Amino acid sequence: MRARMFAVCAAVACSIVVIAAQETKKAPLAQGKEKPASAKAGQMTDEEMIKSAMSAAPAAVARNATIVAMGPGMKMRTLRTGTNGFTCMADNPETPGPDPTCADQNAMAWLDAYLNKKDPPKDKVGIAYMLAGGTDASNTDPYATAPTATNHWIKTGPHVMVVGAKGLIEGYPRAANPITSSPYVMWAGTPYEHLMLPVK
Repeated sequence: MRARMFAVCAAVACSIVVIAAQETKKAPLAQGKEKPASAKAGQMTDEEMIKSAMSAAPAAVARNATIVAMGPGMKMRTLRTGTNGFTCMADNPETPGPDPTCADQNAMAWLDAYLNKKDPPKDKVGIAYMLAGGTDASNTDPYATAPTATNHWIKTGPHVMVVGAKGLIEGYPRAANPITSSPYVMWAGTPYEHLMLPVK
């Protein structure tokens, strides 16, 4: 679920200073390479997690981004240290759906505010890529984890999010049940409203 994905991303934001000092020398998984037995059983190798994380963003962004992954006990580790200010996180095998995410520093700060139910930083617009798509979510309740009769559950395909722009995205559709193939505002009227830009 999107709320769980954001919580994981915010955990990355909280941990980024600590984990940035760690680095591995793992290379991305070669295209077409068969998954090892461990991955088929629900565990991913570092190479597969790097590939998963990089699928979230355009190649020009992903190739120089820091790559992180969530391990047992919600502990974050760095698979590769980047240089461009973006952090890409691999899909979590324990969470249904493709949720790789790649966010810039401002978006990471926004995610941290979301997790801790704080006001997002002012005057810091951020970009987050989810080009592999995302699991379904409520369009009205930032903290919903399952659909109800009133929380306007929607499907979100591959998209880019513009966050931290509350007050600057007027004019975009703000309906509770938007047409998700066109740009729309998610979580409208909350401190965490953001612009969703579908890419397919």
